Amino acid sequence: MKLRLSIVSLFFLLNGCTSLPPAAIRNIPFVDLSYQTVNQDINAYKDVPIRWGGVIIDVENEKDFSLVQILFYPLDKKGYPYTNKKNEGRFVIESSEFLDPAVYKKDTEITVTGTIKGDIERTIGNKTIQVPLISATAIYLWPKEYRYNYYGPGRYGYYPPYPFGFYGDPYYYRGFYWPYPYRW
Repeated sequence: MKLRLSIVSLFFLLNGCTSLPPAAIRNIPFVDLSYQTVNQDINAYKDVPIRWGGVIIDVENEKDFSLVQILFYPLDKKGYPYTNKKNEGRFVIESSEFLDPAVYKKDTEITVTGTIKGDIERTIGNKTIQVPLISATAIYLWPKEYRYNYYGPGRYGYYPPYPFGFYGDPYYYRGFYWPYPYRW
């Protein structure tokens, strides 16, 4: 009984340690501004530090800089984009570094910290729109495995291991989670 309780406690303790954002974007100060607020008057928020994220749409490399177009999604407390929520629009990040399109692939989750530089025109089909332009100070690409563990078991056909051995999913009984017994 105590062994099972200590294993469950250890599991929750280790799970709680992962509630911090990744080191690349953790200690950079930012103002929590929504996309809609900034998009209403982009020039009013110039030079304001922000942390935004979403899914990569396109990468363009120029001679001295790279532009990455991103579909905006709100972030959770760890800085991970909520891709299961409705996207709110697009924004573009500018980086002085070369961003390889083979690494910054389409449909990859990304979190960026930087300052609002202004707006930039983007053409989507036959329509031209103004989107916020962010001068990036830190960029974090989320690994694909994070999405599977983040949404929990079964959502994408992946079942993460539980600390209960080979018994399968735990069940709740008398205030504790217990492994299912073997079914012969």
